Amino acid sequence: MKRRDTLALLSLGAATWLTACGGSNGDNSTSTSALDGGSVTGSGTTDSIQVNGSTDLVTLAQSDPNLSILVEAVVSADLVNTLKGSGPFTVFAPVNAAFTALLGELGLTKAQLLADKALLTQVLTYHVLAGKVARAQIPAGKAITTLQGGIFKIDTAGGGATITDGRNRTSAILDADRQASNGVLHTIDRVLLPANQTLLQTAQGSPQFSILVEAVMAANLQDALSASGPLTLFAPTNDAFTQLLAQINFTKDALLASGPLLADILRYHAVSGRVLKADVVIDSPITTLEGSAFTISRDLVITDQLFRSSRITATDVLASNGAIHVIDQVLLHRDIRI
Repeated sequence: MKRRDTLALLSLGAATWLTACGGSNGDNSTSTSALDGGSVTGSGTTDSIQVNGSTDLVTLAQSDPNLSILVEAVVSADLVNTLKGSGPFTVFAPVNAAFTALLGELGLTKAQLLADKALLTQVLTYHVLAGKVARAQIPAGKAITTLQGGIFKIDTAGGGATITDGRNRTSAILDADRQASNGVLHTIDRVLLPANQTLLQTAQGSPQFSILVEAVMAANLQDALSASGPLTLFAPTNDAFTQLLAQINFTKDALLASGPLLADILRYHAVSGRVLKADVVIDSPITTLEGSAFTISRDLVITDQLFRSSRITATDVLASNGAIHVIDQVLLHRDIRI
């Protein structure tokens, strides 16, 4: 059996997925430029916005009473001049009801939210893309990078569009393609929040991954799943581990104490880069951080090197440093010695 230092999970970054669109960037996300850092003026009220005759994104939002809280937030965060700039930008604009719901979710008053410039800036820039992206141009299912730096994805089906943010909360696009002189605005029914948990923290928050988390800790791979990555983790459920233990005639304690064997198995479940369902390469070898490969069928069934099948039961669980796909069998490669 191959022995590798557990830090190899970080150093094997050369293992990447080819995307369906032929990209070579392991993050597989729509790139954007950094937010304009120019100075902005504003008194903290919507009255401070000066309409200059052109329908820029701020003026467009100001004209809609249902976006009044958004406008207040933009002013309080000193982002007026940025969103009046040449851009172009795409703004996903939460309606007032969305902000009201967020206040309840965060346990804040509106005054407290508007007074927290750092939080406002982080949240608002997470709703903005560099470039003009119309509803018809949305890269469905792919990671989209925001001006804040985090990603979200948008799924389209049946004429609707649903955004999944970095905390795996969803928001619907209500009204698309409102045109401005410097971009386009889409209204949404929930305020988006960037990811605040790593792959390890995300797994720790889900009871179905308790054995996986124990295994990661026992193999001393917790730092790898907490590092910046990004990585894509194919995460076996507790039932998957229970089935494996029966197949190999191991107890859970014996598996957790197996050291290099356990680390080898876990590395076979991770690949370099954030690869969402929309970017999965079908029926071609996908190289893992362990060094061996597996394949995924169009029906989202993984075939490992021992010709065992594992079904992907849930996809695109987002984290700050990658994504998780849930699987129902533990994967094994041909060099595993049990």
